[in-house]
Amino acid sequence: MTDTVLAVRGLTKRYGNHLAVDRVELTVHKGQIYGLVGRNGAGKTTIIRMIAAQTVPTEGEISLFGATGKELSSMRTRTGVMVEIPSFYPYLTARQNLEYYRIQRGIPGKGTVEEVLEEVDLAHTGKKTFKNFSLGMKQRLGLALALMNRPDFLLLDEPINGLDPEGIVEFRNLLLKLNRERQTTILISSHILPELANLATCYGFLDNGVMLEQISAKALEEKCRACIEVGVDDPAAAALVLEQQLELRDYEVLPGNLLRLYSLLDQPQQVARVLVEGGVALRSLESRGANLEDYFLSMIGGVRHA
Repeated sequence: MTDTVLAVRGLTKRYGNHLAVDRVELTVHKGQIYGLVGRNGAGKTTIIRMIAAQTVPTEGEISLFGATGKELSSMRTRTGVMVEIPSFYPYLTARQNLEYYRIQRGIPGKGTVEEVLEEVDLAHTGKKTFKNFSLGMKQRLGLALALMNRPDFLLLDEPINGLDPEGIVEFRNLLLKLNRERQTTILISSHILPELANLATCYGFLDNGVMLEQISAKALEEKCRACIEVGVDDPAAAALVLEQQLELRDYEVLPGNLLRLYSLLDQPQQVARVLVEGGVALRSLESRGANLEDYFLSMIGGVRHA
């Protein structure tokens, strides 16, 4: 039995002459929090809308829980979707709004409304109407609606956009709780990269509708690990000198006559001196290390200006 929740192959969307999504490949496994990373306009919302059947793909295949084609509709009942803030009635309370949608969607059990309100910490709102909710409360009510059918898979498009720091933390904790306690698989898009780094277990980097890379959080952490990168004429000789003179153990040799040193980070001058005194020709030496935002910008060629 496969643990693949979502598999997207060659997913493409054109609007006239504009190619919004270009042959995207994407895989999400059970229990993951998949962070879809990209700037505004990169194609994140279009991809989520196609997965949720809110937009028809131009080309490509979508598989949910192993189902494709005509079987997709039944599997979409196992998903919850939040694209922007849903259209709630401004003069109704949280309970009244959710009860309306529960009946409209044919979701059984009146207790469902109370359960999801408890989960998103809105059970205390009483007679307060939606129009008087803060943005954070509105976002949590949107999440409550997405949870009404007890989904195995959540699709969330920019859910933390516009929230204040407190609201972001509250929303993040809600998602982590759902993932850990209910094993809910989550696909979340965002351009707020530092916050996404606190959530995601894997990433897909999207730019101009093209999937640049898919990578696990663990592999990304390794790539972004702080180090001293040294360019030399003879890596083997350099490694021997550093092992003998500075007792270096945590390092790796890379193509292009490069070494990455993961210790001695506060001693770059000492490293340079020992190498030169050991007869190693030193071509370059720099401290490296990146966060998620740095990594993404390096992939798309740096900051772009309109």
